[in-house]
Amino acid sequence: MEPGTTGAGERVRRVFAGAGAVGQLHAVPVDAGAAGGGEVAVGADEPVVIASIFKVLLVLEFARQVAAGQLDPRERVRVTAADRLGGWGTAGCLDDVELSLRDLAHFAMSVSDNTAADLLLDRVGLDTVRLLAAELGLERTRIVGGPRHLLESMLAEAGARDEREFAVRYPALPEDRKRRLAVLDPRQTTASTPREITRLLRLVWSDAAGPARACAFVRDLMGRQVFRHRLVSGFPDEVTVAAKTGTLPGLHMEAGVVRYPDGASYAVAVFARTHDLAASRATVDAAIGRAAGIAVGALRGHDHLR
Repeated sequence: MEPGTTGAGERVRRVFAGAGAVGQLHAVPVDAGAAGGGEVAVGADEPVVIASIFKVLLVLEFARQVAAGQLDPRERVRVTAADRLGGWGTAGCLDDVELSLRDLAHFAMSVSDNTAADLLLDRVGLDTVRLLAAELGLERTRIVGGPRHLLESMLAEAGARDEREFAVRYPALPEDRKRRLAVLDPRQTTASTPREITRLLRLVWSDAAGPARACAFVRDLMGRQVFRHRLVSGFPDEVTVAAKTGTLPGLHMEAGVVRYPDGASYAVAVFARTHDLAASRATVDAAIGRAAGIAVGALRGHDHLR
């Protein structure tokens, strides 16, 4: 049996099985010395694709460079048609827009804006984000590139020249070929483990991932995320959740910190893989919240079955 609170891991597995998914999870108190302590781990040391969760590291590196005086957060960036990847925020704009670097960070975290993340990565530097992961002891975390790199990988594998052609070609691909896409394989794409993601969160929440103002900036932006259908759904209204989602075909994930009114906080990373490759599955999203609620409830010594 994996380390963890007795019985919670098996209950988590049943939740995901009931939603037609296989799940991996790690949940642990932010304060290692918290009452109860312990952890709940389900596949916590197995590699997972982290998709947009990498933006936590990206924005943390941006905030560290700002704190060090290397970047001016007010520096203006123009987002043009050539930059847009489609999606939320500036990524879905029809016209050119201009905004600051710190607003790029805001959009990258709050609505998972891929265009904003790519432009911020260009300014911060891919190698510095990789070095940050190594500095924080995230030995099994690998960042292969930003959203555009991942998109170009998908286009190339589908034999498409652009997103419009991909939208036509992708549905026609055989299912086994879809599953072999590099972006869905943690051995080939940006990846980590659930345990390393909770380590990252604990370092950010304890001001150990960089200057206190940089860590506070990341915490604030994670608290502004607009998506409330995964982790949030597993907890009572009085519990606050600061988190970052990630989504790819057949992959649903979220990592964040949940804080109770008594001040206790818990880092949780949940990853679910479905047999079908639908990008949206409400039952799986709900299972992520339920699994997180079970895990944190077990850490708190409650029979938490929300």
